[in-house]
Amino acid sequence: MPCFDQNPLYFHIDVNSAFLSWTAVDLLNHGADYDLRMIPSIIGGDQSNRHGIVLAKSVPAKKYHIETAEPIVDALKKCPDLVIMPPSTNVYKESSRKLMSLLSTYSPVLEQLSIDECFLDFSMAISDYESPIAAATIIKDTVYKEFGFTVNVGISSKKILAKMASDFQKPNQVHTLFPDEIPRKMWPLPVSDLYMCGKSACSVLRKLGILTIGDLAKSDPSILSAHLKSHGQMLWEFANGIDDRKISSEHAPAKGIGTSTTLPSDISSIEEALPVLLKLSDKVSERLRHSDKLANMINVEIKYADFTSNSRQMQLDTPTNTASAIYQFSCILYKQLWNGNPVRLIGIRSSKLQDYSEPVQLTLADILVDTPTSDKQRQLEAAIDSIRTKYGSDSIKRASMVHKADKK
Repeated sequence: MPCFDQNPLYFHIDVNSAFLSWTAVDLLNHGADYDLRMIPSIIGGDQSNRHGIVLAKSVPAKKYHIETAEPIVDALKKCPDLVIMPPSTNVYKESSRKLMSLLSTYSPVLEQLSIDECFLDFSMAISDYESPIAAATIIKDTVYKEFGFTVNVGISSKKILAKMASDFQKPNQVHTLFPDEIPRKMWPLPVSDLYMCGKSACSVLRKLGILTIGDLAKSDPSILSAHLKSHGQMLWEFANGIDDRKISSEHAPAKGIGTSTTLPSDISSIEEALPVLLKLSDKVSERLRHSDKLANMINVEIKYADFTSNSRQMQLDTPTNTASAIYQFSCILYKQLWNGNPVRLIGIRSSKLQDYSEPVQLTLADILVDTPTSDKQRQLEAAIDSIRTKYGSDSIKRASMVHKADKK
């Protein structure tokens, strides 16, 4: 069994056959009566002139041994009925933007590697979930429900291992690869499966008798360096799960911080929604403070039992990161939004973030009374954060939540 008591905790999220999946979803949204993912199809050029190479392929196309990057003319020889769709840059950019925006609500520390993959630092957010696998499964399922395409999620305490894990069995899967799992899960794989081990490096390694990642891990790094220079040392480290790189979100600042919960049973009253809103507000505020951010806008989303949904947002007079303020505004939004039907999911999202160190213009109410954004309230919630950091997320709870649990 993998060890889940890991800090840091990294997720690598990778869209399954991104270009083809995004094109398929776009076609379905525009009335297509077929799904590219269910038929032999590729992305990569114009079917009329047969030029270009294969950029992405469907699972049925793989059965014809069609390979990524091979000429389209060769792919058509393997499968004359192959459906070919040209790439659509605008569709891909918009699909990527929506995905990254959603993922940033789970953790503000997001590092985008390419248009279809990213790392999430889940070290601070994991306390909200039963386990890393449970959290990753929620993310994976939410992406599919929201957008109609699937992702793989790899989980580890090392970036290289999280990325390797996301490449295990596809599609729509969650995999772990913690350091203690390396010998069983990664070492038996061919060395060509190792990240950053390209064709030329594989050719050199084969001549040295290195065929699997395990062979590489057990090799003498000085010999590898003699043949592959610094690249050889890096491959040896990756094969052994050695990777001290941190997730950097410098180039992908969080546009918002939020959370949501699917309710164990549908709720049909304002009174039932209030404790849920309080718990969600607590989570959002804690993440804002850990990120040294203040929110200028609060959004509440409701999904109903019939799977319809709606949302509403509120611009704040004064930016905040306190649970009491977020709860107050969320309650107002919920009451304005709820249409009386049974509710299955509630979400709260903060946006228009600014650094905590930026100057804040106070309203007259902030100056005259202890509002939910006052210094006294911030100090109280900072103290709560310190206790939770030291003793765990369940070490201190709001009285209303304790009373609710006692009544059950």
